[in-house]
Amino acid sequence: MIVQMKNEPTMTVGILDRQREVTGRLNGDFVGEGFGPVSGRFSAKTESGMIVLTNEQCHEIARSPFIRLTGLIKQHIFSPHEGREGEGGVPARAGRGLMPGEGATQAPLTAGKDSTFTLFNVIIGISFHWERREDQTFQGNLILAEREDGTITAINEILLEDYLQSVISSEMSPAAPLEFLRTHAILSRSWLLKALERKRRFTGRGTFSRCAPLDVGCEGVYVPAQSDIPANVNERISHAHTEEIVRWYEQEDHDLFDVCADDHCQRYQGITKILSDKAAEAVWKTRGQVITYDNEICDARYSKACGGLTEAFETAWDDTRIPYLTSISDAAILHRPVATEEAVTRWILSEPEVYCNTKDAAILDKILPDFDRETKAFFRWTIAYFREELEEILREKSGLDFGTLKEIEPLSRGASGRIYRLKITGSIRSVIVGKELEIRRWLSKTHLYSSAFIVKAEYGAHGEIERFIFYGAGWGHGVGLCQIGAAVMATREFSADKILRHYFPGTEIRKVY
Repeated sequence: MIVQMKNEPTMTVGILDRQREVTGRLNGDFVGEGFGPVSGRFSAKTESGMIVLTNEQCHEIARSPFIRLTGLIKQHIFSPHEGREGEGGVPARAGRGLMPGEGATQAPLTAGKDSTFTLFNVIIGISFHWERREDQTFQGNLILAEREDGTITAINEILLEDYLQSVISSEMSPAAPLEFLRTHAILSRSWLLKALERKRRFTGRGTFSRCAPLDVGCEGVYVPAQSDIPANVNERISHAHTEEIVRWYEQEDHDLFDVCADDHCQRYQGITKILSDKAAEAVWKTRGQVITYDNEICDARYSKACGGLTEAFETAWDDTRIPYLTSISDAAILHRPVATEEAVTRWILSEPEVYCNTKDAAILDKILPDFDRETKAFFRWTIAYFREELEEILREKSGLDFGTLKEIEPLSRGASGRIYRLKITGSIRSVIVGKELEIRRWLSKTHLYSSAFIVKAEYGAHGEIERFIFYGAGWGHGVGLCQIGAAVMATREFSADKILRHYFPGTEIRKVY
């Protein structure tokens, strides 16, 4: 049942996690509990179970296991005898920031847009092929929370609609067609509200209220290291001489915040990537709107490029059929699901007429962020490994020694050709691995573009395998909306409503606040 919300939710986004030191700059006046205002460059390190916050001169500002820095709204301080600003002929005007305990009557301390903060060396695209570091600037509050291992998590507390402006500017170019940005605003809002609802149901946690305590504790993966991957399932099942390992990843694994800022949840790069007013317009014109199915907010998944057929939910996550997350043709005409290995081979080696099959540089420049444009081949792609190279990658990514690699065999595929059970056979062991993201992780130093691939082995003069060649389709898990396909639809004057109905059949748009 859809619950109508009285107010726009506030949420928490993990920007940096498990850091020995967090550095940045407060671009304006911020206050914390019992201190402030402070501004300028800062550094945060842990010491004896506390976060020690220092300024550019290395003077200590605060010492606590949990620090919330709130940007001040510049406004007039009025006495009980004055009219409020903008009321009774009192002009609205800027004043100095309010401090706790000051004045006769005060507005509550909330994060304002007059003050922003910058975090240095934020990692984006963690463990993907576009991984890099950037300095990023954010609106809202900055929270620094210490973990039990003595590291620090930097969290942005922000209103949901402000968050969305950044998401749609980070996921795709803000120069993309307005109807596509409107589509993405509705899509991202739906995914987020459903994810937070699911997180509260499974964990009892949630931080919708600005005043709620942070439960020192949202397609796309936070993968800093093999030992630190939050997985919903981590099974090792023995089948005679074969192990089966099944893993998938969901946002409710994040404990200190609602959602992370990277591709595991939704790309969120603060105001750094908001380069036009179109993102704000798209969010404002769709304020509070979500897609729904059977009177429930939709779990609206999306990926970069489906490859011509979208994928069913259960291929990437748990074994649950979701009616609006089934495989559909990314085209005005019907392309049938691929049901056999022969059909998969024909599909992957073909160039079907579908929305996401565009090589128009002008369109791609208009819809993709700069670092995504570095990926030239995403609709159909090829990657080759020497056998010894792939053996080493498998040892590093799986933690298992397969010995001499003998065979890579798809066992189960979804309707788009994406593999969710793959058998890898070596001279030492055989392992069945799933689901789609874990397969992509194991077979690349970063991630394969998708698990929709066929494998061909090249043999040497003495009959041994020399190389494995992967021929693939698409970029991402393929479930739900295809971002490039949807953007191309928008360039062809499809409305946001028609785009969403295409990718999420049987859904409707509703306003929840």
